[in-house]
Formats: sequence, structure tokens, C-alpha cells
Amino acid sequence: MYKKTFWILVCAFALFVPLLAVQAEPPAGAGVRAVLEAQAAAWNRGDLDAFMSGYARSETTTFVGSEVTKGYQKVLNRYRERYATPEKMGKLAFTDLEVKMLGTEYASAVGRWQLKRSPEAGGDVGGLFTLLFQKTREGWKIILDHTS
Repeated sequence: MYKKTFWILVCAFALFVPLLAVQAEPPAGAGVRAVLEAQAAAWNRGDLDAFMSGYARSETTTFVGSEVTKGYQKVLNRYRERYATPEKMGKLAFTDLEVKMLGTEYASAVGRWQLKRSPEAGGDVGGLFTLLFQKTREGWKIILDHTS
């Protein structure tokens, strides 16, 4: 009787442990969310280079705003022009974030951005964004940014 109960418990445990491991894995979009959290933190300390590490270092990386900017370096230059001082950068927050996996190597993120700035630095601004991420050897990277 005890041997039978013991083996039932062992089998139940063997079936239950893998379920715990599956539940302990982070959600599929956690890597994308981590990139955006790191970008906001970098922005808020005035570090554009660290902020840009969320983008793919590629000539095909594209930013769409009031105009289309192609190429990592051109996107970085655009940010440096528009946000030349910590005051103009202000404090960045992302809200209402929705991440959708598009297979195993691509993901989209949609949300709102908000910059808190003094009136002298241009005042508060914000809008919406849609990002396309690609999973690379370096991690999740933005390959297309449409911000309005």
C-alpha cells in the first residue's frame, strides 16, 4: 500500500514540476518591455547613446515622424538635434504599452509617450508610437519606429 502511494506521489510530482517551470518563464513580450524600460531610464538620465542602444545599428533602421529618417546614425543625429540639452529632453514616460509577438523573431509595440519639460524647454509633449522589433544576437532591437 505504501509503495503504491509513494509511486503515485512520485509520478504526480514528476508531472507537476515541468508545469512550474513553464509558468516561471517570463511572458514572450518581456524582452521588448525591458528594452523600452531601459530606453526611458537612459533618456531620463540624458544618455542618448544608451537610449539608442534599443535600435538596430543598421542602415535600414527607420524612424517615421513628420518625415522619414533611415539609418541608425541619421536617427541618432535627429535625436541629438531635437533634444540637444537635458532640459529639452525632459523626462520620458511610456504608458498604455501593448506588445504583440509576431512569431519568434519579431514583435510590435504600441503605446503612448510623454515628455515632461519646463515651458522654457518647449513644454510638455506626447503622442503615440508603433514600434517593430526584431530579435537579434544582441537582443530585441527596434527596426521601425513610427512616432506621432
